[in-house]
Amino acid sequence: MNSLLQPLQQLFPQQCHDRIFLVGGTMRDFLLQQPAQDYDLIAVLPAGLLPSLGFRLVAGKTTRPIWFQHDAQLGKLELIRLDDISQLDADLRGRDFTINAIALGLDGRLYDPLNGQRDLQQRLLRVCSDQSFIDDPLRIIRGLRFVADGWQMVPETVQLIQQQDWTEQMACLPVERFSREMVKGLAGRQPSRFFEQMIHFRIGTNWLPELFRMRDIPAGPLQHHPEGDLLTHCLQVLQRAAAVSPDPLTRFCAFFHDIGKLSSDPALYPKHHGHDEAGFKPAQNLCKRLCLPAEWGRALAWISRLHTNLNRWSELRDTTRLRIADQARKAGISQILPVVSAADKPGNSTPVQWLHALEVAAMNSTQLGIDKEQLEAMQEKHRPDCILQHRIRLLRSYENLS
Repeated sequence: MNSLLQPLQQLFPQQCHDRIFLVGGTMRDFLLQQPAQDYDLIAVLPAGLLPSLGFRLVAGKTTRPIWFQHDAQLGKLELIRLDDISQLDADLRGRDFTINAIALGLDGRLYDPLNGQRDLQQRLLRVCSDQSFIDDPLRIIRGLRFVADGWQMVPETVQLIQQQDWTEQMACLPVERFSREMVKGLAGRQPSRFFEQMIHFRIGTNWLPELFRMRDIPAGPLQHHPEGDLLTHCLQVLQRAAAVSPDPLTRFCAFFHDIGKLSSDPALYPKHHGHDEAGFKPAQNLCKRLCLPAEWGRALAWISRLHTNLNRWSELRDTTRLRIADQARKAGISQILPVVSAADKPGNSTPVQWLHALEVAAMNSTQLGIDKEQLEAMQEKHRPDCILQHRIRLLRSYENLS
């Protein structure tokens, strides 16, 4: 406890320590013996004192005013100010789950009015009050994120979700808040549970309509996809990818790798001819709608277009192999693509030549051993083919060595 408190005690005057509290995720992670990423604080201090302590106020449109500071040693500190110490209990009871309603004063005193430590030990999600989801419906999504990390909702929490339709309330929330929770869910121990629970509770149809269509679409011909529907297939691919990669972007691409199958003509089911190319634009649109970083849209679009190629590697020409490697390298998916492709076809492994193709595709003419003067003397229209032939010869030399 001293290791947690001492750095913070040095930031604040000693006479204030009994009015400053560590709360929320910081306390939860500390009690779970996990390293703190950020520090969530409550302070019963005059507003005029906080700027002198290095805090700046940010007033959000849909969230409480929060004071921020970035400390070189501790990282990001987020502070909520209260006017009186008597408001602490109400603040804790107004939070989402009991595991986040524990406070520790900088003087070492622990406050746990809802017995959150008990639920922490059993990894249970229990709402702080019957009003919790009504006060902020996004807390339901946060709960699903915890479920994806191995937590379990108690029956009372499940009942509060099921007792009404949340579609209208969810539609009023900023999509960025949903996406933040989704990304955290993807980083969890069981990321497939996030999407399974969304479907189970029918939560988030406005944000991810694609998810709710997957169950009604065949994954492909049964001889290739005995799992049946597209949802089951994508969940399985996500699980297999998650077993080898903790990266949320890789897991996201694994789950939505077949987004192009949503565009297939139902008259052609169970086949999805051209789904690789068909998913390119929808992948970009999905990520834009979710306000995800541009790199996510680029990665998913190219994963959609290229994901089947590594499993067909032995059938491809050298020119095609080099083109795919170059596209993957430029799209930033050279490490993601083999994970998703292998997860899509269990039992297949990444071809050894994939790494060779990536290396060769990244080489410039000098690295390929092309004489600069000879290249410049050549007609411009012939230069690309000359460079390509050098790449092919080098790639084949690697294959002969292996």
